[in-house]
Amino acid sequence: MLDLLPELCDQYPEQVRVLEPMFMNFGGKERFYGEVVTIKAFEDNSLVREQVAQDGTGKVLVVDGGGSLRRAMLGDLLAEKAANNGWQGIVLYACIRDVNAIGEIDLGVQALASHPMKTEKRGLGDLNVPVTFAGTTIKPGDYLYADNNGVLVSTVELTG
Repeated sequence: MLDLLPELCDQYPEQVRVLEPMFMNFGGKERFYGEVVTIKAFEDNSLVREQVAQDGTGKVLVVDGGGSLRRAMLGDLLAEKAANNGWQGIVLYACIRDVNAIGEIDLGVQALASHPMKTEKRGLGDLNVPVTFAGTTIKPGDYLYADNNGVLVSTVELTG
């Protein structure tokens, strides 16, 4: 099944919430899904750094970066660490950098855009709180599915 999201929308129309189409696929893994872990942080990726160092087996990190287009919340070193620790993917309502390198990493990465400037490290942000962007609220423990067709979430696991 190359196009996962259309299939899920057809099979489970009442159980999915499709995010507004604003994300680009940057990662080496085009299709990914897993249980959601959330971060809410503006132009500070300290919590992203902490989380990708944890075991992320079967999980997707969802980062509400406030839609900032001024700093990159993820670079190649953190993406590589996430992949090495079993994370399925990362969705950022923010920017990434090191686009070519991230495209070679076996990790799903969707973000708004790329930006070469890194964030400041102030240790600010919230872990595992509901985040709202792209027309929906995403909660820790939801399930996120992403491919080249977009991103959707569900309160229940739809495929395994």
